[in-house]
Amino acid sequence: MAKRAGWLGRLGNRLSRMEARLNERRAEVEAENAGAAPVPVTAPTAPAPPAAGPAPRIPTEHPDHLPYPPAPRGRPDPVSVVPWGMRVAAEVSWRLLLLAGMLWVVMKVISEVRLVVLAFAAALLVTALLQPFVVRLRRLGLPRGLATAVTAILGFVIIGLVGWFVVWQVMENLDDLSARVRDGINELKLWALDSPFHVTEKQINDIAKNLSETIGTNTEQITSAGLQGVTVLVEVLTGILLAMFSTLFLLYDGKRIWTWVQGLVPAAARPGVAGAGPRAWRTLTAYVRGTVLVALIDAIFIGLGIYFLKVPMAVPLAVFIFLFAFIPLVGAVVSGALAVVVALVTQGPWTALMVLAVVLAVQQIEGHVLQPFILGRAVRVHPLAVVLSVAAGGMVAGIGGAVVAVPLVAVTNTVVVYLRAYSREQLLQGATPIGPGPHGSTAVEDAYREAGRDQRA
Repeated sequence: MAKRAGWLGRLGNRLSRMEARLNERRAEVEAENAGAAPVPVTAPTAPAPPAAGPAPRIPTEHPDHLPYPPAPRGRPDPVSVVPWGMRVAAEVSWRLLLLAGMLWVVMKVISEVRLVVLAFAAALLVTALLQPFVVRLRRLGLPRGLATAVTAILGFVIIGLVGWFVVWQVMENLDDLSARVRDGINELKLWALDSPFHVTEKQINDIAKNLSETIGTNTEQITSAGLQGVTVLVEVLTGILLAMFSTLFLLYDGKRIWTWVQGLVPAAARPGVAGAGPRAWRTLTAYVRGTVLVALIDAIFIGLGIYFLKVPMAVPLAVFIFLFAFIPLVGAVVSGALAVVVALVTQGPWTALMVLAVVLAVQQIEGHVLQPFILGRAVRVHPLAVVLSVAAGGMVAGIGGAVVAVPLVAVTNTVVVYLRAYSREQLLQGATPIGPGPHGSTAVEDAYREAGRDQRA
């Protein structure tokens, strides 16, 4: 029995050692799979007896010898912790800041060379109006230089004659207008005395006296304003000359200038720019032609209404209505108000009401019939965008900026819509997108998204 008990004890010890080896091998395999060092596993032993007294504390120091333990390992990447919406907002914000800085610099540069910019913009508008005549003369067999010269000379002569006619009509009717204005002021004075507002003659005389004293005390400011007006006149003449020369060269050599502009664009973006340019030019041409036609119709019908109502200076007022029609929305209001004021001070309130009715009727027909029919789908700009662009253009560059603002917005809208459609078409055809791809956490999430699509497919 003693031998059998000893044999069973030795067998139990061997089985315990085999179990310990199997556990150690299993730990090594798991460590290899996890990429960590193997942890030795020993046979279970009896627990050690507790030491007498508390165990000595082993101080743990930070690598920088700080009195706190080291930070735990395995923390996630900070970029992955930030929420997706916050990351998008941050990236959009710094891009918007860069765009705002760039726009501020561009505005400062434009304000410094405003005369040159407005002259070139006016040249583009005139070129868009006159280029079809050059094309027709070329089809009739005229050389390019002769067709350009004939078109430019006739265009400048017509514009000059219109300006001369307006000035001549104003100077011719100035005396009659001043006399009628005095009579109208007297009639308004009598009406104010008889009105229910309880206005006395002394109050009216005090207002007139204060006005004359204000003019007398501000003689120096008025003189300086007159000198400044002379400076503005010189700048206007300079801008007209720049616009004339720019128009001449754009009519003669527009295609070569456009080719040179395309050379300034990076090679990867040239196909898109080459397709957007002609579409932008067609939009500008449609805008200029439609605006000229609508302004001409407004001037004719409002001018006829003013003429039959016997308002003085009907022809100059019609020309002013034509010119102010190039400022959308605002120009029609200003020119119509001018016609109503002239009718009020010369013919009385009843005639002024009739002129106001004529102006409103023509403008309603223009807004709901003429502009949608003439401009069509070539110029698609929301009325709110028109108002905001006119206001911004007027604040930046005065009347010239208000005239140029709407065609600039229309052309920009056309270019953006085309480039967006062009980029989408290129991606559908398998072309490599222009610009850097996604990086960082955005690239990781895009990769997960693509892998999910592949699994669903």
